[in-house]
Amino acid sequence: MNLKPLLARLAGFADTPFLNSASATFSYGQLHAEVLRQLEHLQAQGLPAQATVLLLGDYSLSAIALFLALYQRGNVIALDSSGHAQEVQHKAAAAQAGYLIDGASGTATRLAEAAAPTALVASLQARGHAGLVLFSSGSTGQPKAMLRDLDALVAGYLNKRPRRLNIFLFLLFDHIGGLNTLLNLLALGGTATVAAVKTPDSVAALMARHRVGVLPTSPTFLNLMLINNAFNRYDLSALRMITYGTEPMPHSLLAALRGQLPKVKFLQTFGTSETGIASTTSAAAGSLFMRFEAGDTEYRVVDGELWLRSATQVLGYLNHSMESFTADGWFKTGDLVEVNAAGEVKILGRSKEVINVGGEKVYPAEVESVLMQHPGVRDCKAYGERNGLTGQFVAAEVVLGLAAGEDAQALLRGIRQFCRGRLDAYKVPVRLKVVEAIGYSARYKKLLIAS
Repeated sequence: MNLKPLLARLAGFADTPFLNSASATFSYGQLHAEVLRQLEHLQAQGLPAQATVLLLGDYSLSAIALFLALYQRGNVIALDSSGHAQEVQHKAAAAQAGYLIDGASGTATRLAEAAAPTALVASLQARGHAGLVLFSSGSTGQPKAMLRDLDALVAGYLNKRPRRLNIFLFLLFDHIGGLNTLLNLLALGGTATVAAVKTPDSVAALMARHRVGVLPTSPTFLNLMLINNAFNRYDLSALRMITYGTEPMPHSLLAALRGQLPKVKFLQTFGTSETGIASTTSAAAGSLFMRFEAGDTEYRVVDGELWLRSATQVLGYLNHSMESFTADGWFKTGDLVEVNAAGEVKILGRSKEVINVGGEKVYPAEVESVLMQHPGVRDCKAYGERNGLTGQFVAAEVVLGLAAGEDAQALLRGIRQFCRGRLDAYKVPVRLKVVEAIGYSARYKKLLIAS
């Protein structure tokens, strides 16, 4: 069998560790053998090449091998890491999948007779290319199914030279950031570490045990690690870089992290499911401004909104209009940005999360950054609430760090006074709601609070 170039590399890495988990370590040789086994298993089950399948599960040796085996066979692979039956049902329908495949066992289950391939899928089949379907939620909450040319995506990683890299696979298997990390590792022959359950303690313990050097994650999870004192309670001396994205980073949180980890480089990343992960560099160690490096991704800012266009962006949606794309291929990200004199970009927030106070825009990240500077605030989430006079006012959920015998109401008054000295009056939270913890998604992004 002529394996595709990425798969042919696996055997060459032989005994190099590929995947560390809490219970085992697997080599590239074992991954290569598992890919071959899964290829035979899929054929024995009668799974047609090029058929659209929904692969269920998160990172494991078997799920990654299945992904690579399906890629080898030219299947269109839709991914789901949620494990929720209703979500699986919606995603299978959106992707027009003919089969479900369990990532742990490799068992394929035939769904109802699949419809004829769409023009987008048929174009992939005609070229003999595999496809990748990722999902994002639309305004109705139904998943939008985005189709990529997987062979074209993988080709962008094949020019990398092998190097030793030990990275934590934090972002999910069905997330463009997670796949970017995985494909980078496979091309480099690097080592991945995974956690079945992601908590500050479980992640930090595995990072310490396996001497992880790179952690890609979200600001929300980094703050949870600070709250839990994980950076001090575990030996993370091998850590050299933290990359962060998926949501705005409060400036005060970045400052606190740099104070805690002075030898670690912090790199802001940016990408979308539609356009992929762009190559970026931070303007300075403590800056939230970043540069888009020359490469496959172009950017422009239109009325304060970031637009992207890339060589490997989606072919289109399988179940949704292309209204978020312009006729010449620019994707309107919905992210509002500030551009400095050097042409560097700072993410201010999602347009749908901006708080409108009497016509004045308030970005939640700015308010959160000030709140997080107060020693009595451990975590927070700013949002807008409806107001008959101004349209909205600023509110915030706060997790307090009360000292022994400290009065919560007195602390809240002090927090409001603290904000008044650092924010314009219309940005100061009118309502502070004390909560035990801030809500976040499975991707460790703060959940949007409806006003």
